[in-house]
Amino acid sequence: MARHIDSVCKLCRREGIKLFLKGTRCDTPKCAIERRDTAPGMHVRRGKPSEYAIRLREKQKLKRFYGILERQFRRYFSLASRSTENTGEQLLTIMERRLDNVVHRLGFASSRPGARQLVAHGHIQVNGHHCDIPSLLLKAGDRVTVKNRPRSLQLVKLNLQESPPPVPDYLERSNAEPPEGRMSRIPTRADVDPHIQDIREQLIIEFAGR
Repeated sequence: MARHIDSVCKLCRREGIKLFLKGTRCDTPKCAIERRDTAPGMHVRRGKPSEYAIRLREKQKLKRFYGILERQFRRYFSLASRSTENTGEQLLTIMERRLDNVVHRLGFASSRPGARQLVAHGHIQVNGHHCDIPSLLLKAGDRVTVKNRPRSLQLVKLNLQESPPPVPDYLERSNAEPPEGRMSRIPTRADVDPHIQDIREQLIIEFAGR
């Protein structure tokens, strides 16, 4: 499977925003974009970006924030396009429904890459069944549970103790043993992660639908 092996901080610098790919470290002075708020590589001061470039950057921000590849993005865009609702809002809803995103927003992992690893390594169950597919799209009523084994519990409890972000309205988290969460309803545009709330989804749709 394709993966990004270079410094992830370069992705934040390229997009000009914090993508929170390193969890809580991104809120500290060690964050690369705080120390060097310029695109990576050797570059010359350029003029105003073209309309194409503006739309491309919006798409890349969304992909890199949620950690998906181009092929996955095309699949999600196709799903959103078939909906009778607003295509841009449906695309963001699909992103929020990914299992790795839900695991992160429940506070079980400090970042989406960390949540993806947690799922892929078999520490998470969905509706009581083993699941190691980070891209699984959850439905309303689905339960996400940490496996009841020492290593899994240790990893999740460590993250829950480090001031996890508040749980969004479309999710519920119980303090049971083992930790468990539930998707109470399908997320809406208002439920999108606050760090990406200002994304201009209409520009993404214009780019992807060209």
